Amino acid sequence: MWQTIKEVIFEALQYLHAVTGDYGAAIILLTVSIRLLMVPLTVKQTRSMYELQRIQPKIKQLQKKYKNDKEKLQEETLKFYQENKINPFGGCLPLLLQMPVFIALYQVLGGTAERPGLFLEYIAGLPEVQQEAMRRFWIILPDLTATPSSVWSANGILAAFPYIALVALFGLSIWLPQMLMPGEKQQKQIIGIMAVMMLYIGWISPSGVLLYWVTSSILGIGQQQIQMKFLTRREEE
Repeated sequence: MWQTIKEVIFEALQYLHAVTGDYGAAIILLTVSIRLLMVPLTVKQTRSMYELQRIQPKIKQLQKKYKNDKEKLQEETLKFYQENKINPFGGCLPLLLQMPVFIALYQVLGGTAERPGLFLEYIAGLPEVQQEAMRRFWIILPDLTATPSSVWSANGILAAFPYIALVALFGLSIWLPQMLMPGEKQQKQIIGIMAVMMLYIGWISPSGVLLYWVTSSILGIGQQQIQMKFLTRREEE
């Protein structure tokens, strides 16, 4: 099944590359397609997070009432969430659902000469000049298969700068969407720790994978903020 997922991702990139002539643009279009497929879920989760924001005054009342009894506070808070059919960790689900695509794309674009991913295996027989052209994303990233760490090691900080910037955006793209939404302090702390840990993952990941994640996050934040404004306006009417 995992091999099938990788092959589907690769074939989708091949088709989109035939349309755009650029694998970076193909990754962006693939990201847009996946976000569109996830719209029903993300709309539902954003609505859940809006409801969580709306009941924050009641949560604060519970925190004040049971400030000296943390066990009771947890019990009453959970009960309140259940009564209002709200999942306080619902915002994490779209993030988790993207992980299989992230991993599959990692394995498609990554690899070594000894164990190449599907993309490297595909271009291996092409002339070197053509390989370089296919790896490049316009003038932004010279090599979508290169990791920031490998570029830093081989060519230094100047050559690695766009890759380092992408890693920073990668970490921010994990942290920011959750910080913009209401939620428990503990949940946000977990997301903050995850974002820091993911910086290392980004450092050793092919830049094409980071491009996918950052693009997906930008689209997600845009959808999230538009829907929150719509829900707020409807509540005020």
